[in-house]
Amino acid sequence: MAQQPVDPNEVLMTGENSFIRLSADGGKTHTSRVSHWRVLWCPAGAGHAMFLQSPLTDDHVQVYSDNMAVARWLQRNIETLLYPAFADESLPVAAAQFSRSGDPHSTCMETVDSAADSIVLTWHDCIEPFVLTMAPGMGNRPIGVFSTFFPAKSAQIEMNGDFAPDKTWLEMRGDRQSSSACLAWSESWVKPRA
Repeated sequence: MAQQPVDPNEVLMTGENSFIRLSADGGKTHTSRVSHWRVLWCPAGAGHAMFLQSPLTDDHVQVYSDNMAVARWLQRNIETLLYPAFADESLPVAAAQFSRSGDPHSTCMETVDSAADSIVLTWHDCIEPFVLTMAPGMGNRPIGVFSTFFPAKSAQIEMNGDFAPDKTWLEMRGDRQSSSACLAWSESWVKPRA
């Protein structure tokens, strides 16, 4: 049978899901974790959401979004598989504005501003990008993801002028060099068609 040019799965969402994980011990334990979403399309609409857990938040999870329906949809459908602490729908969602500047060639920054907080996420010193391809069922996940990763050797989380401690680390994804902080662009999540 000829290979088909169209992925056989149903599209769940498309957009971006960049992330930063920081550690004091090279990744054995995580001291800060952030998941930043720019959703171009999903069943709940379009918008941004950010989930943050760090000493900057007294290790509590904080959620920011410009579309609460998108944040809740991400919690229910994707974050529950990635990091269950981010999927707690009892968490309040702070209204926020989102903007980006820079690019992977130098420094890329995502800024999140709410009434109470100003957060700047920074990725720097990116290495060769690659496309992550995980079909539904891989990694024991019922849904799949395709994404272009720009791994950063260095990243930081700034909140109200304070910086999260510790640093990123290098890690392998398959046979490609990656890191604990990646710009994850052109990202689509899929599920098997009924």
